[in-house]
Amino acid sequence: MARRKTTSIAWPGTPLPRAFFDRPSTLLAPLLLNKILAAADGRAGRIVEVEAYAGAVDPAAHTYRGKTARNATMFGPPGHLYVYFTYGMHWCANCVAGPEGAGGAVLIRALEPLHGLAQMRAARPRASVDRDLCRGPARLTQAMGISGAQDGIDLVAALEGFTVVDDGTAPPGDPQVGPRIGISVAKDFPWRWCVPGNRHVSGSATLRSCARTRQE
Repeated sequence: MARRKTTSIAWPGTPLPRAFFDRPSTLLAPLLLNKILAAADGRAGRIVEVEAYAGAVDPAAHTYRGKTARNATMFGPPGHLYVYFTYGMHWCANCVAGPEGAGGAVLIRALEPLHGLAQMRAARPRASVDRDLCRGPARLTQAMGISGAQDGIDLVAALEGFTVVDDGTAPPGDPQVGPRIGISVAKDFPWRWCVPGNRHVSGSATLRSCARTRQE
């Protein structure tokens, strides 16, 4: 079934251009902090925690061993949404990072809810406090209404219900950085970033202050 196209959406900011995503995932990830993941139905949240996955150089990346039907979106053009199913019960959402063919992506780990909280609460009725609506990659996909149906949609064109927008809030100049969570290999790669002090981050015990976030 073809996806329903949506136009004339009042996004809470300006959708990011393709060039923004056309960079290695380890460079894109910290730049996504404080951007907004927005849905056509009015739900939106500020990105406060991310993880980078870097293709053939990263044993933890889905694309480490090459292209498959499951990970094909990660090998495609930057600026698309890669959605995968994990633990037999949860969806996780990623922004595909360039260059095309590299197999890189940035996992969105946590959002600070901004708009459409009533819809998020309805989608996550077990969340006892709003802080837990989008605090973690599985929770945020539930709250935002993201599933496998959104795998491969173009975030830049912003015609398929979701986009990432810039409302003028800059990424933190001194983000926190640390190892990634929930993986069994390459656990020491410091490729998880978050907004310092933000109460919506999913887990910060292993994070440390870092003024520079560049790939070594």
